[in-house]
Amino acid sequence: MKIAKNNVVVMHYAVSDSEGTLIDSSYEDKPMEIIQGTGYLIPGLDNALIDHEPGDKFEVAVACADAYGERHDDYVQTVPREVLAGVEDLSLGTQLRATTDDGEQTVIVIDVQDDEITVDGNHPLSGLDLSFDVEILGVREATADELEHGHVHSESGCGHDH
Repeated sequence: MKIAKNNVVVMHYAVSDSEGTLIDSSYEDKPMEIIQGTGYLIPGLDNALIDHEPGDKFEVAVACADAYGERHDDYVQTVPREVLAGVEDLSLGTQLRATTDDGEQTVIVIDVQDDEITVDGNHPLSGLDLSFDVEILGVREATADELEHGHVHSESGCGHDH
């Protein structure tokens, strides 16, 4: 069966940046299971899966615009420490939820000073062109429950209440 919208795809992947530095891989762990075309994957990888079938191994180059987008300097903001009063962990790399003009957003602490904290609302992989090595292990039709819930159910169920 070839991959089409709303198919369950079981795959291994390895993703690297344009310098060839490995960012993440599923090859040493469990394969990824997704429902094709539901927005779980970045657009460039999601579109590249179409018409592939089990046993296919291929590489996909994804420009940052079709991955996590361009970096935006205005997503980096320095705020007085008192704005974050009550937040226990303000160390580098801490992820926080912030209310912005565009709604709730995740920001990452990138600098900590005595009286100021700098946060970055860009995705950590924004601005990067990515390269994926993909191996398709399985393809099947998604069940009605999976499509309704928006994710793949394992043989023992989906692991949470709906």
